[in-house]
Amino acid sequence: MARFKHIDTGPRFLPVVLEQQLIPGTFEHALHHLLDNEIDLSRLDARYRNDDNGAPAYPPSLLLKVILLGYARGMVSSRALARACETNVVFMALCGDHAPHFTTIASFIRHLGDEIAPLFAQVLWLCDRQGLIGRELFAIDGVKLPSNASKHKSGTRADFQKQLARLEQAAQKMLKQHRQTDDDTDAAIAARDEARAARKLARLQKDAQALREWLAHHPDDKMGSRGRVLKSNRTDNDSAKMATSHGVIQGYAGVATVDAKHQIVLHAEAYGTGSEQALLLPSIEAVGAFRQAHTVITADAGYHNDANMVALEAQHINALIADTGMRQRDERFATQARHKQKPDPLYDKSADKKKPTHFKPSDFHYDPEQGTCRCPANKPMARNGGEQTIRGYRAVMFKGMPEHCALCPQRAQCLRHPERTQVRQVAFFKGRADKSETASDRMRKRIDSPDGRALYSQRLGTVEPVFGNLRHNKGLRRFTLRGKKKVNTQWNFMCMVQNIEKLAKSGYAAA
Repeated sequence: MARFKHIDTGPRFLPVVLEQQLIPGTFEHALHHLLDNEIDLSRLDARYRNDDNGAPAYPPSLLLKVILLGYARGMVSSRALARACETNVVFMALCGDHAPHFTTIASFIRHLGDEIAPLFAQVLWLCDRQGLIGRELFAIDGVKLPSNASKHKSGTRADFQKQLARLEQAAQKMLKQHRQTDDDTDAAIAARDEARAARKLARLQKDAQALREWLAHHPDDKMGSRGRVLKSNRTDNDSAKMATSHGVIQGYAGVATVDAKHQIVLHAEAYGTGSEQALLLPSIEAVGAFRQAHTVITADAGYHNDANMVALEAQHINALIADTGMRQRDERFATQARHKQKPDPLYDKSADKKKPTHFKPSDFHYDPEQGTCRCPANKPMARNGGEQTIRGYRAVMFKGMPEHCALCPQRAQCLRHPERTQVRQVAFFKGRADKSETASDRMRKRIDSPDGRALYSQRLGTVEPVFGNLRHNKGLRRFTLRGKKKVNTQWNFMCMVQNIEKLAKSGYAAA
């Protein structure tokens, strides 16, 4: 029988040269060289006031190395980062065998604030110096992630006031029941019930007090861009409810503008809004230093509206912004329905879509050449005036004749309210009333052209790999902080990891 050497993985006291653990070509080696030799951290150094008094502080470069390496390895928790500094030799090498406390790391991230933007910009400048930014095509997209906020603590001030009234009413009811406790009840049972009721009452009173304090500190409702009242959140009021493919979440949209050449993130910003249309122009403006006249900006249909298309034309921005009907017009997607995954009946809890029960305009027989129309019962309909304009579109209208509609056996299927509606009316649209071409029309023509389709098809392979890397490889499933500034810091750190990885793979600091 073959004999092999015993492999012992127990503790050892070994001589370790920490610097040799940072192997050239790796992420940690590029990170170490970047923060020690290239990045100007004087703005962070200026925050310390311990020149003459106080204990020596951890250098900002050390904390940044620990945070960025941790994010690159899927460790977001400050406790996990502090533990890695004590147990992982690569972390020890980066921080010189120092072990900052988790509160030090958390405080550094929490108070970084606006200083993250200059750091991100310096990393971008190095990426440009390495030739990693092509400036041919930029792709803008966002990923919606849950935040450290409770979805169930969202609502308007009116909702919270109603909730407060219910809590106070429940507390008063419990007090009343407590006073009316039967004296003849067994003492042990009475004591147990009394203790349980006291705990529940204390919890109700605590929740009511928290609601009263929140309402006192927030005298006004949260307002949207169109003047409508938005739902506030009592755990993180900067976050928002967002609809995703996995349901509604309470979180932020992490928006990134990515260059097509090497998937370098040019701009990263976290927004507490589910609407993407208002984020297009700010994202383009933020990359103005990199954008050239020939640079093509691409974005999906979530960023398309008429106002954005007009603004892009006015600023002479070369852009391809999809609309909701783009794939329906593209013959390459004619068979896309057959490739969609069928819903699993065991897990799909969505309600079944009801089939239409009333006749649609397509069920009527309209002859545009003769200008006549017959209803589904094959009865002639009368022309309701001349050509009309309905919501900016030209249309012809017909209505049924009373003698036909009154006795029609299909009346219930034709009219929504047959008990009070006499006849059915139907409109057939013929196009825009104003035949002048709009900015959205011109964008549709451009994106439907062969060149437009070829350019726009590069969007998916530009921005989606970045999100796949951050979410799958780096384990970014949610934002762990609260408040837009802190969440934006976390999102910028993750996108900075993406850019430093590209620097390391390009041979930066490998020599």
